[in-house]
Amino acid sequence: MKEREEENVLSLYPKEAKQADKEWQKSIPAQVFLNYFFAISYHIQNFEGNGLDSLASFREAKPVQLSEQDVEAVKRLLLNSWSTEYALRSTAELGDEAYMRNALHWTFPQAFYAVFAGLQAFLHTRGIKTNNEAWVLREAGRLVVKNAYPQAISFYASGHYDDFNINRLPLAHYKPGLQIAGKELEAQAQIGQFLRTTRRQKAKAVRQQVQANPATAIRSSRNNEILQKFGPQHWQQLTWRVGYTTLFDLMARLRISTTHREIERFVQAEIDFKLFHESLLQIVSYLNGIHECYVAQAIGLRHYQAFVEELPKHLQGSFVAARFEEKIKPLLKEDDYQLGAAA
Repeated sequence: MKEREEENVLSLYPKEAKQADKEWQKSIPAQVFLNYFFAISYHIQNFEGNGLDSLASFREAKPVQLSEQDVEAVKRLLLNSWSTEYALRSTAELGDEAYMRNALHWTFPQAFYAVFAGLQAFLHTRGIKTNNEAWVLREAGRLVVKNAYPQAISFYASGHYDDFNINRLPLAHYKPGLQIAGKELEAQAQIGQFLRTTRRQKAKAVRQQVQANPATAIRSSRNNEILQKFGPQHWQQLTWRVGYTTLFDLMARLRISTTHREIERFVQAEIDFKLFHESLLQIVSYLNGIHECYVAQAIGLRHYQAFVEELPKHLQGSFVAARFEEKIKPLLKEDDYQLGAAA
């Protein structure tokens, strides 16, 4: 059951399974995936104090000197993030469910890469300059654990394979149902399951990578052969390679649907596609807003504002400017945050 939690949710809820017809059963994996992202959106929107204003790691940060080359690199990453978010919003705004159903081929990866590029921009201001996805996600995990993000998204999973700890989600130990979350207990239960299944996948991927290389593979102490079966003591040797499992790893799960088999499972499902897009868009907007605040703090408020005012036509007067006015300007005092970038 642990190996395929998302596929075998029915085994946890036999009464619900009996009531569901065969067509609905085919949609259950997609419904569970929708539940996960709606739960994250619900948790963010209903969590008190989910901003940066009371976060010590943000308020106590001082503007850093960035080279002109660094600032230009950050701007390019932000443009990538915003253009991808623009495309995601354009699909969601059409409001046609049939279109949104088939648009999952590109909206799923768009949601991830919109956040990923914004995360890269933030990390670049911290001296972390890489396109390596695993490295970026690992660094993001460390920042989550160090409370660089608001409490609403500071949850994470840690621990050895199948002995996981869910941190900063006190209700995550409850078993989730098949319904859309309507209260915080349900949301945290679903996020907790999502963290566990994602961490399990990460651990398996690390094992496959390590065992495929004769130089790094864990071998049998009896005959020195590369191990095919792992016990707890073997998994524990890999835990440090897995890192922490955070919201950014959950967003990375959207990439699985770029393969034909996975995406077709969702396209053919009977779920609320409009709600799915709305949930993804809310999460993307929230995460990008956080990273934009950090970037504006780093390069200076005036410099950031000038950049926003000079955006390409399709981004002028858009969600970018709205987030600047609603989130960034109230958060940063102009006198304190105007000297981040090098002249």
